[in-house]
Amino acid sequence: MIDMLKQALNHVSSAKYVLFDSWFCFPSILLKIRKLKLHTIAMMKSIKTVKYSYQGRSLDLNSLYTAVRKKRGKAKILASVIVGIGKDDNGNEVFAKVVFVRDKNRRSQWLALISTDTELADEEIIRIYGKRWDIEVFFKMCKSYLKLQKEFQGRSYDCMVAHTTIVFSRYIMLALESRNNKDLRTWGELFYVCCDELHDIKFIEALQLIINLLKSVLLEKLSLTKQQIDELLEHFIASLPAYFKEKLAKVQWES
Repeated sequence: MIDMLKQALNHVSSAKYVLFDSWFCFPSILLKIRKLKLHTIAMMKSIKTVKYSYQGRSLDLNSLYTAVRKKRGKAKILASVIVGIGKDDNGNEVFAKVVFVRDKNRRSQWLALISTDTELADEEIIRIYGKRWDIEVFFKMCKSYLKLQKEFQGRSYDCMVAHTTIVFSRYIMLALESRNNKDLRTWGELFYVCCDELHDIKFIEALQLIINLLKSVLLEKLSLTKQQIDELLEHFIASLPAYFKEKLAKVQWES
C-alpha cells in the first residue's frame, strides 16, 4: 500500500488525505503514511493487541471508548478524543483524533473513525470519510455486475491488467450514459443560457431599474412633467450617501 501511495504522489500533488476502511487501520501504517506528509482518515476496528496512548495509559479501542466521556441523549457523535499512536523517527509522540459515532443500523452500537489531522472538526472527519462510499459503489458494480471476478482466469499479470481495463472501460461507458441522462450540464450551451437567466443582476443595473420604475410611477400617478421629475430625482440623488452617488453617476437613464 505504501508503494502504491508513493506512485500516486508522483502524479497527484494536491492530495492531503488517505481514506480506507478498518482493514489497514493500524498505528504502524498510520505512522508510515505520515512520513509521506499525508493525513489518514479511516474506520477503526477493535483488536485487543492494538493499543493507543490516552492519559498515560495504553488502551485498546473498547477500553478507550469506556474511558472517554460520552455525550448524553441521542447524539450522533458520541465522543471524540486525542490519542497517541506511536513515535516518529525523532522520538516525538504522534497524535490522532478518534471520533466515536452511533451506528445508525444498530443504535446500541458505535463506530470509530481516526484522523491523524487533529485540527479537523468531528463533523468534518465524518464528512470526508463519507466520500469513500462512491468507491464502494464502484467496486460493487465492477464485481457484481461487470464480471471483474469471474469472466477471465489467468496467471499472467498482463492478462489481469487487460481484463481490469476492459471492466473499468465498461463502467466508464455506463457512468457517461448515466450522466447524459441525469446531469443537466450535458445540455451544453442551453444549460448555461438557462443559468445566465438566473444570475443575480448587477448592483448598478438594479439601481437603474429602480430609478426608471420610480420615474414611470411619477409620470403616471402625479401627472408631473419630465422636467419636474428630473429635478425631483436630482434632488433625491443629491441627498444620498457618496457611495450611491458614485454608482448612480455611471447609470445611463432611459428617456
